[in-house]
Amino acid sequence: MTSAEEDYIRTIYDLGRGSHRLVPTNAIAERMATTPASVTDMVKKLAQKNIVEHRMYRGVRLTEAGRSAALSILRKERLWEVFLVQKLELAMDTVPEIARQLKHVQNTTLIDKLEAHLDFPTVAPSGEPIPSREGEFKKSIKRLLSDLPVGASGICTATKDASTAFLNFLEKNRIAIGSPIRILDKEQFDGSLGIQVGNREMRISERIAANLFIEVEEG
Repeated sequence: MTSAEEDYIRTIYDLGRGSHRLVPTNAIAERMATTPASVTDMVKKLAQKNIVEHRMYRGVRLTEAGRSAALSILRKERLWEVFLVQKLELAMDTVPEIARQLKHVQNTTLIDKLEAHLDFPTVAPSGEPIPSREGEFKKSIKRLLSDLPVGASGICTATKDASTAFLNFLEKNRIAIGSPIRILDKEQFDGSLGIQVGNREMRISERIAANLFIEVEEG
């Protein structure tokens, strides 16, 4: 599969919101900044490979094979995002574009080893879920860190406070979207928490904890 084909598959998946809904070819052209004629040509190629189903005047949708391909592409892109942020410590604003380029790596053994090296992450730094090799998403729930009990752990997926001051605090303390966090202890007097972020231990106030959303596994 070519890089261009993968880009189209990823775009159709996004526009269809991961479902089997029909996506207008004009919407694909607009998202990819290309012409409707170019989209039509690519759709024909993908249809021949049983990746998409094209209904004239109604739109395009992924087949089961196409959705499987889309999830594989998504998995690669988001695993690279985790690697770039956690291992290379690149700035978040530079990561998406680099990950979009790296997602075209076709070597499945490399991607499997990358996933294992990262300890099988389920959430990307953007807060989006990472599908497994089988194309499945781990069931999870999102809760505020302050609401979790001692011993609980999960992945930081979003912030309730989006102020510059709060985001600067997180950057200064190297707490990022995608960071694994574990609660070590909780002070009864003021609600402050002792937490482990990756391999580091630190203490945060209840106010900080009440502004961090953590994704934890159901069960």
